[in-house]
Amino acid sequence: MSQIQPTEPGQEIPYLKISHTEPGIQSVLIHRLLLHFAKVTPGQDLVVVCIGTDRSTGDCLGPLVGTSLAKMNTFNYFHLYGTLEEPVHAMNLKETLEKINHTFQSPFIIGVDACLGQTSSVGSIQIVQGPLRPGAGVNKELPPVGDIHVTGIVNVGGFMEYFVLQNTRLSLVMRLSDIISSSIYTAIKEWNRGFIPRARREQ
Repeated sequence: MSQIQPTEPGQEIPYLKISHTEPGIQSVLIHRLLLHFAKVTPGQDLVVVCIGTDRSTGDCLGPLVGTSLAKMNTFNYFHLYGTLEEPVHAMNLKETLEKINHTFQSPFIIGVDACLGQTSSVGSIQIVQGPLRPGAGVNKELPPVGDIHVTGIVNVGGFMEYFVLQNTRLSLVMRLSDIISSSIYTAIKEWNRGFIPRARREQ
């Protein structure tokens, strides 16, 4: 569970926050992701790290996204960590990041997580340059994740965060996960067009 981060000074690509009910939201998200991918070198490993746990309705957004991406990634366009069966959470995040850094040389990492926010922002999806801060929404100190990050605002923050996470609408979390996973996969597939990704060559 991450905390919403404001746009940082000097950020090259603007911070994006858009409601999941906005018409054409997937096109907007895909376009923004492609702007970020323009900084990726062809052949550079893409790693998606989906953070969260299946033991909390609000915090299962990341694992749901990861599970969907695992089904979509038949051509091995990217490397994936964090699914419902093998979640990445507070207890194994540091170990997972160490494994990623040991396995890949200078990978481009996309962090995915749920977060809490203001009432007016619930149901929004954000794409932000720079790492996310897992656990910040529930006052945990965990290592930062990602060259960019994608978050879904699943409920209201600021009071009794653990209780709020347990009482989050699963229907909203599912809808956000569908949009995020589809957008990430389509953007990566579009970016990969024209060359054979390293993940595929290593099969």
